[in-house]
Amino acid sequence: MISIPKKGTPERDRLIRAHLECVQSMAGVAGFSVLKCATPGDTTVIGGGVHEDPLLKRVLLRMRGTSTKGKLVVICTRVDAEWRIGRLSGIRGVPPVFATDEVYTSEQDIQHAIFLMRLDEMPESDGFPEHYHEGYKRRDDNWPVT
Repeated sequence: MISIPKKGTPERDRLIRAHLECVQSMAGVAGFSVLKCATPGDTTVIGGGVHEDPLLKRVLLRMRGTSTKGKLVVICTRVDAEWRIGRLSGIRGVPPVFATDEVYTSEQDIQHAIFLMRLDEMPESDGFPEHYHEGYKRRDDNWPVT
């Protein structure tokens, strides 16, 4: 299994730099992907990111695959102008709560900030076989059982 790089290691620093480069190159592009544009803001030619970095791809898959409870999300507070980081409750119908007081004026900055926060929250052994469960539609996570 591939472990999550520890804080302060060159591998983790490289991972963070790769994510930041991808996020910055996507400035001006609608939506969000962890890919590197040959020309910033132009997705005609893309590479890098999750296409070429197996560790970055693995870490992002683990982040995306976790339960919604406690997950960090982007909350738009002023259309196309201001965003804040929120945390989901994991219960349908319960609105997210703001996780920090910081207000971001760039979608790219907030996406990278969330990546850093989630990376700090992940245990080194995240995604190992002992963390396996049968799926997200279990009776203990507030999903209707059909």
